[in-house]
Amino acid sequence: MPITTKTGDDGITGIFTGERVAKFSPIIEANGSIDELSSFLGEAKHYVDEDLKKLLEELQIELYSLMADIGSKGEYKKIGEKDIARLEELIKKFESEVELKGFVIPGSTIGSAKLDICRTISRRAERKVAKLVSEYGIGHAVMKYLNRLSDLLFIMARYVEWKEGKIKYVK
Repeated sequence: MPITTKTGDDGITGIFTGERVAKFSPIIEANGSIDELSSFLGEAKHYVDEDLKKLLEELQIELYSLMADIGSKGEYKKIGEKDIARLEELIKKFESEVELKGFVIPGSTIGSAKLDICRTISRRAERKVAKLVSEYGIGHAVMKYLNRLSDLLFIMARYVEWKEGKIKYVK
């Protein structure tokens, strides 16, 4: 499969449906943010323990399904309520260990800082998908998933700090 196709040189690109859209379309903007999130999750994997590394890789794989949903204008829906419920269970698991006591200053460790960057990218991707939901009526489950994912990344970052005794609270 060639990497350079030259089909995007005029400012348009193909999506999952075969349709060609502008590279600045809300679909490409949303998928670009999700792709960026996947890349930063890939970086974060190098700064966390093996269990979290495995989880981050699983999340990266799920992000491909989110991008397919968006890129197919909702024709390809692989992410649903069971995936969102799984994220919610993971959030509860980490919350039960960390037991937050207030607002936190992000980035007390390199690993938590990397996860916090991923969290903010997930929130941006959620905002981009919210525009798709509003304008095209697509991406409801993707938006919800990204919302829970950002919560999960937040609590994972706190978990990393908690394990090292480095959570810093706002006083």
